[in-house]
Amino acid sequence: MFAILRPAVVLTVLLSALLGLLYPLTVTGLAQALFPAAANGSLVLRDDQVVGSSLIGQAFAADRYFHSRPSATSGADPADPAKTVEAPYNAANSSGSNLGPTSSSLIEAIKARAAAFEDGRAPADLVTASASGLDPHISPAAAWVQVPRVASARGIPEQEIAAVVSRSIEGRTLGIIGEPRVNVLKLNLALDGQY
Repeated sequence: MFAILRPAVVLTVLLSALLGLLYPLTVTGLAQALFPAAANGSLVLRDDQVVGSSLIGQAFAADRYFHSRPSATSGADPADPAKTVEAPYNAANSSGSNLGPTSSSLIEAIKARAAAFEDGRAPADLVTASASGLDPHISPAAAWVQVPRVASARGIPEQEIAAVVSRSIEGRTLGIIGEPRVNVLKLNLALDGQY
């Protein structure tokens, strides 16, 4: 009996040490050595204070800021005992809405978001939530359509705001992967820094 049980126990202990300790420590060490910013959450600093992550969107509601995509994580903050404080872009609640294209709730939400635009037409990423609900980027078209509002709220000519948007457009990864995009947090920080 012990002859059969011993190899199983030894193998379990060995694999636990190898895959539960050695492998994670090696990967963490390599990540810290090769990509320290990414390994630590791609944190964005302003005046030596962490203001967010370039990987997780934030809710901007003031007219003086560019707005992010709608977030499917906009439910009540889990830390709020009264469940009355919304927590959009809550990374602990990352998920899509699971509403399909025939969902009347989804259709009504999209119509309500589109109604906020003068002609009722807006880039898709400003009226639909991303799959994770945490997307930090918007399309350049979604940034351009917001330029008049931001310029008016800040009292700055549209051309100057448009120039900041142009400088904030990130190209395709490796020149071929994905689409051009604008990180909303970085764009708003660039505006605050310049104006």
